[in-house]
Amino acid sequence: MFLTDADAKAGLIGCYDLMLPCGDIDGDGNSDADGDWGIKPNLFIGCHPTMDTQATGWDKDWNTQNWNAGSAELLTGWTHAYKAITTCNDFLAGLEAAENITPALKVSLDGQGRCIRAFFYMWLAKAFGRVPMLETGETYSNTPAKARAKDYAEMWDFIIEDLKVAVDELEWEPLNGEYGRCTKGFALSYLGEAYMWKAYRVPEVAAENYQLAANALLEVINSGKYELNPSFTTLWDPGAVWTKESIWEEVLDEGSQWNSWNNLTDAHTWHTYFTACPAVGGWGTLYLSWEWWSSYEPGDKRRDASGVIGAVPNMTPEWKSATNYGYNPYLQQSIVVADLSTSHYKFSQSGELAPAIWSLKTWRTCRADWTAMWGPQQIYYKRYANVLFDYAECLFHLNGENDATAWGIINDIRDRAFGNLEVGKKSILTAAYLPYYQQIAAYYNAPELTEYPLPFNETTVTVPDAKTYYTQVKTDKGFTSPVWLVALGMERRKEFNTEWCLAPDLIRSGFIEDHIARNYPKGVGSQGDKDSWNTYRTFDFNLAKMDMPIPTEELLKNPLCDQNDAYK
Repeated sequence: MFLTDADAKAGLIGCYDLMLPCGDIDGDGNSDADGDWGIKPNLFIGCHPTMDTQATGWDKDWNTQNWNAGSAELLTGWTHAYKAITTCNDFLAGLEAAENITPALKVSLDGQGRCIRAFFYMWLAKAFGRVPMLETGETYSNTPAKARAKDYAEMWDFIIEDLKVAVDELEWEPLNGEYGRCTKGFALSYLGEAYMWKAYRVPEVAAENYQLAANALLEVINSGKYELNPSFTTLWDPGAVWTKESIWEEVLDEGSQWNSWNNLTDAHTWHTYFTACPAVGGWGTLYLSWEWWSSYEPGDKRRDASGVIGAVPNMTPEWKSATNYGYNPYLQQSIVVADLSTSHYKFSQSGELAPAIWSLKTWRTCRADWTAMWGPQQIYYKRYANVLFDYAECLFHLNGENDATAWGIINDIRDRAFGNLEVGKKSILTAAYLPYYQQIAAYYNAPELTEYPLPFNETTVTVPDAKTYYTQVKTDKGFTSPVWLVALGMERRKEFNTEWCLAPDLIRSGFIEDHIARNYPKGVGSQGDKDSWNTYRTFDFNLAKMDMPIPTEELLKNPLCDQNDAYK
């Protein structure tokens, strides 16, 4: 693997491959062992505990804290993450010993390998709390038993050190201009987040770690390499990828055989089917709650860009979308079906009820009807908006709830949310993003599209001041968190729904318990009533369960690993 520069670069691709949603990585015609990676473990840990995303069937346990050490999705995520980590460990050990690699390339490959390893360790740490930390050269073959990190400081310091080294080794632009490679921006953005997690987990050193996080995040902001997309709505469109808002994403292209089963991989398919409405071919893994839908202010375009709703008669007027009411405007597809299942607030899937709302972030590039198999997707793990919110959170911790810069950041993101950054850019945005949907319309023999499915703003609108608005929300809802945390938590719900960062952000910031208590009050509504919009919560929220149980199989194979307290 290390005979030449080309060999070393090719070897690192084996590490990058494991970041993609699992498909047929080894080319044997079958989905690999960890075939749900990239959707179920990520969705179930990153979104479902918030209750803003929901499920039916055996997946519904993830909305009621009924997961356990035997839950298959936990083992899938754990196994895949350690497969990636041990691959990185092998690569980094070989790279360190290699003598034939050009020095500058060797430095870059080391930084990229460390970023990938840190990425997977951070997923494990956010999901499970303390985990075993295999070091360079260690795998579960040569180190079959290893205890979890003795404390949170040790674990997060390991991750932080990888990212600090990567910051020094990587450039702002990706190696050879190849987007999809880790950069200095990646390393700094995740470094800032890692410091914030250490602050949360080790409160006695919180202040210094919030300052270190702020320093790292500010470097990203001041680099000039990143900016918010003019239109939130277009972030999930195939018309442009790796825009300036993207710090880390996975781009799944439409392939060379768009409507064929030939050369099929899960990576290009299952997101659409997991997340589309079951009435038109979806599988029911992802529904969105009416509590989430109702959280948006009139004029906030993030709502209609993120979800499509059933055609519910007598719906609360401010909830009724002008474009997405019983209809997917991107695919020109009705979701009102013969049994009228989508004509209620709750959709009936095999007798189980779930909110009649589905994600437009994932179900917009092809129909779930088994004719167009290659649906291009953009799956964001970190956007510039994440960095901005994280920086604002650090400033509030360091300077108090009146920090003007932090409130200014929230207002800037809200300004984009209400469409003000689109003004004057309609023709540019239309030229970039409409052609794909025209192609889809032609494929499905749908009416020709002459305008982008969700209209772009052509005049500036007035956006309510964030601090004033969320002061009132805190009062109305009875939140116990400070106003700044209510603002950040509610804005993250609106900005990052169906993105894998939401639950970890709400947990780390300290908002999730208040969120569940106020947005999903226990015992309100009715579980069996199709016309009740409320999510019927019967369980008592347990913050300790936000650290998922270590999978049973790991405990059996690794006698030095112990279980989290909430599951003993």
